[in-house]
Amino acid sequence: MRNHVYFFDTTLRDGEQSPGATMNLQEKLALAGQMEKLGVDVIEAGFPASSPGDFEAVNTIAARIRGLQVAGLARCLAEDIDRCWEAVKVGENPRIHIFLATSPLHMKHKLRKNPEDVIKMVEDGVKRCVSHTGNVEFSAEDASRSERDFLCRVVETAIRAGARVINLPDTVGYAQPEEFAALVRYVIENTLQSDKAIFSVHCHNDLGLGVANTLAALRVGARQAEVTLNGIGERAGNASLEEVSMALSVRRDYYGLTHNIVTEQLYPSCRMLSMTIGRPIPGHKAIVGENAFAHESGVHQDGMLKNRETYEIMTPQSVGRTESRLVIGKHSGRNAVRSKFESMGFKLDETEVNVLFEAVKKLAERKKTLHDDDLMALVHEEIYRMPDRYRLRHVSVQSSDAEGVPPTAAVIMDVDGQEKRGAGFGAGPVDALFNVIAGIVGRETELEQYSINAVTGGTDALGEVTVRLNAGDCTATGRGAHPDILVASARAYVNALNSLVKLEAEKRKKF
Repeated sequence: MRNHVYFFDTTLRDGEQSPGATMNLQEKLALAGQMEKLGVDVIEAGFPASSPGDFEAVNTIAARIRGLQVAGLARCLAEDIDRCWEAVKVGENPRIHIFLATSPLHMKHKLRKNPEDVIKMVEDGVKRCVSHTGNVEFSAEDASRSERDFLCRVVETAIRAGARVINLPDTVGYAQPEEFAALVRYVIENTLQSDKAIFSVHCHNDLGLGVANTLAALRVGARQAEVTLNGIGERAGNASLEEVSMALSVRRDYYGLTHNIVTEQLYPSCRMLSMTIGRPIPGHKAIVGENAFAHESGVHQDGMLKNRETYEIMTPQSVGRTESRLVIGKHSGRNAVRSKFESMGFKLDETEVNVLFEAVKKLAERKKTLHDDDLMALVHEEIYRMPDRYRLRHVSVQSSDAEGVPPTAAVIMDVDGQEKRGAGFGAGPVDALFNVIAGIVGRETELEQYSINAVTGGTDALGEVTVRLNAGDCTATGRGAHPDILVASARAYVNALNSLVKLEAEKRKKF
């Protein structure tokens, strides 16, 4: 396996740190199941010591997902390591992933430790991990700004202590491809017993070089790529899984490397993430964007008609971009609905099938044609949304452009199981809706984001709304989908309020 690349996906950990990308447990489980279909080797499911919610998510994913490794992240501290092990130990082949900063800047200003203290912390931390499991990964945080020879000492210490995966991150996206490749090569060649470990890279995208740096490192000996779907993550994000895997596949002649990614599952996976976090895939996004296989120029169109290879280096089908229309509708039975959702990667119990069956029927009454993306939106709207403290029943909105006649909204909803009603005005129909809902639940929040996305084309497209609310030190994202964009807006707002309730409960539990 010397020329094999392992894919370590950190969408559920680093990806979730992207503002507005918070996911609940049901959504994380669905994505983890899709990662299994995608052929990912390792999932980093979260940071167990950071919160009870993260611990629960990592523990549940480790218990339920099979066929790949589930990792938890921990600082190089005994309590973090033990907490991480408690979360992942139920997995098939659990991994503890610990990290410690090694750059002069981080050691001085963040850790306030001298280099010898850091060496000792690495040795003690890795040994504690090894007392739980032999599957240990050590990351030298800010490796790209670390002194080379000290970095080699740190890596040698980690390997001698028992780490079998060594990660060299470009934590702040500072490195340039040739420079980063030279660093990775130097560490591999100048570290004693480097042959006992798999070298990994985790590249951020602050200068837009995350994928380039990852590929450069793989060329010189790194054999694990730490990536995320759609490149989401802290700040400007991470190297994207779909871009790295397709570069290795399309240019195998250049890299000479193999991997386990099922490339036909790339678009379904990226689309699932997009639907989950309510963040549309940009049209110009490489591999999975709407325009990735679109050709408008007359010269390009002429070339495509004569030979697709003139302007396409891969086929839409190779990344799962097959246009699949739903062959079931309002006359379909439950078994057909179940089979369709299972073919899309969703594992549903009987109750969930019944819920979706009714939702499909209702949507089919409104829309002439249903697409797979419509179905995916239904799953996230009906199955993976937060458990409801607040539940929307009905909304009615009246718009107006007449002077002195403001838009009005009337809402019926359940609050803690009791029916509540309200009506009011606003600057516009959405403002009126949100004002009335806030009044019914008795909460004041700040609206940080409101975005609308048409799930599919056409005037009857399913509208998908994302709302981000801030209340004190808590920020929550809500999503809603419906053919009526105002109903979708109300659903997203109520979903965000439910998310806030859960976040606040978790904070109280923690403290």
